[in-house]
Amino acid sequence: MRKYLIFRTDRVGDFLFTLKLIKIIKTNDPCSEITVIGSQKNYKYIQTFSVVDKIILLKNDLLSKIKLIFYLRKNTYDSIIVHDGKNRSKFISFFLKFRKRVVCVTNLIDTQIEIIKKACQKIHLEFDNECIDFLEKRNHSLVKLPYKNYIHLHFDEKWKYSEYIKKYTNIEPNEKEFLMFINKILIKGKKLIITTGKNPSVLLNNIKNRINDLDVKIFENQNLMQIENIVFNSDLLITCHGWISHIAAAKKIRQIDIIDSSYPYDKWTSHFRNYNFINRKSFNILSNEIIKFI
Repeated sequence: MRKYLIFRTDRVGDFLFTLKLIKIIKTNDPCSEITVIGSQKNYKYIQTFSVVDKIILLKNDLLSKIKLIFYLRKNTYDSIIVHDGKNRSKFISFFLKFRKRVVCVTNLIDTQIEIIKKACQKIHLEFDNECIDFLEKRNHSLVKLPYKNYIHLHFDEKWKYSEYIKKYTNIEPNEKEFLMFINKILIKGKKLIITTGKNPSVLLNNIKNRINDLDVKIFENQNLMQIENIVFNSDLLITCHGWISHIAAAKKIRQIDIIDSSYPYDKWTSHFRNYNFINRKSFNILSNEIIKFI
């Protein structure tokens, strides 16, 4: 049994790329044992995937890192893959026992899929485009949904200027603009489910009582698996780019992905299917462009 150790100590969306790599390993080497080193941000989500044999949480303090090195040194790994490219992961992996060590580096040329292909070549595995579909065995019925056909709007922190990257264009709507946007969706005969991020939405809280339409439902405080389930069953996802965009792409769910023109998102979305994107701009203009796609 070959042993693989993979470092993915960043976020959920980043892990979803590693999941493609894991599926390739399991396709080529079904009896392999895969251990993933995760972070506080993705650890619980990684635990929901049975394809990962072991998941270890990397803590931030130095003593925990030293203890982890001694623990991991009990094994000799056939391949160690530093997929996150983080210095902390490179440091820890350097002291371990391995036959081959691959450090992935994000650059201005390669897409994330090309980086995975190069990693596969280095550990002598055949890349399979079918491995882009990494969610085929997920449970699609975790949430009791009010509709069979609906648009899913994921309204998280990335829509709020005070909680996101300040150099990005401000797309935050006021209450009047947001209610008008919802109304335009309903006029098209669509039903709408709105989910939120980890922080409560003041805007949604303020307009709850003003949305009396049975065709609009707000789901708050949903965990990642529940939001994933809502994406799975939707006809269209509207979201600012993030982990949820990759979920929709894996399941070929039609999506409108809100991105900022200052960042090369194509390095992350080159393999997306059924995909549309719109650059961030004032909500008035942005909402009208979204409506054109619906």
